[in-house]
Amino acid sequence: MSALSAFALVLAMLAFGRVLAWRRVVPADAPAALNLVVLYVCLPAAVLLHAPRLMLDRELLDLIAIPWLIFGASAGLTMLFSRALRFDRAATAVLLLLVALGNTSFLGFALVPALAGADALRYAVAYDQFGSFLILSTVGLIVLGVYGGGRPGWRSITRRIATFPPFIALVVALVMMPKVSPQIVTQPLKLLADCLLPLVALASGMQLRLRVPRHHLGVFAYGLVAKLLLMPLLALGLCALLGLDGEMRAAAVYETAMPPMITAGALLSLAGLAPELAAALVGFGIVLSMATLPLWRFVLAHLA
Repeated sequence: MSALSAFALVLAMLAFGRVLAWRRVVPADAPAALNLVVLYVCLPAAVLLHAPRLMLDRELLDLIAIPWLIFGASAGLTMLFSRALRFDRAATAVLLLLVALGNTSFLGFALVPALAGADALRYAVAYDQFGSFLILSTVGLIVLGVYGGGRPGWRSITRRIATFPPFIALVVALVMMPKVSPQIVTQPLKLLADCLLPLVALASGMQLRLRVPRHHLGVFAYGLVAKLLLMPLLALGLCALLGLDGEMRAAAVYETAMPPMITAGALLSLAGLAPELAAALVGFGIVLSMATLPLWRFVLAHLA
């Protein structure tokens, strides 16, 4: 699928999902059901299809370091802005997670192949599983505990990582699967993985919340500019510094440029940390990323 077709499909499914939810054609829990299908079926299939070809070399370790470096840089920038502009604690917690963590699995796995080619997906898998997912499951839970009360224990964190379906699929792919699997294995996996884009976009459309709390306008503006523009620019600079190019650089920049993570937004809402702000960043982030991702594609095309 071409990048143009992928974006057209995303926008169409976002609109269709929003209409379905607005007209109450589907049950209120329909997005959750679709997300579970993606989490337990489509994402593991994509990981099993592409992860066996990952080679644990210096370049891959450099790629995995990028989301952690992004998290550190975004946290420092957020704390600086938070103190200078006097953001409240809840807004600061939202920014700490949603500026650093993007929708790198649900939307990233669906769009990276369209933007950078099918072979780039294995690097997106590494970025997500060893980066975004581990950050959310460790440092992210600590942030939620510090700002929302009730710090998680290491047993809880370890159990969360060990039982996450895409992570289990990654372990299986790296330990048990050959680099080149027979068609009887790859064809069903490809069919399931190809369902990612329409299902994710449809579920996201059903959950879209395009309303910004007026008292959080400044926080909202900073969050989206930092997430969609500043952090991808930093990722591009880190790739140059670490000597990453080609599909690896493209995967790093596109994954960093993905809109704020839906899962992180849901956890912030459950913790009672500025839920309207979190929902606005996730919703508007998805819509605006349909303009900023082609911008990053243009930048990368002129650097090739």
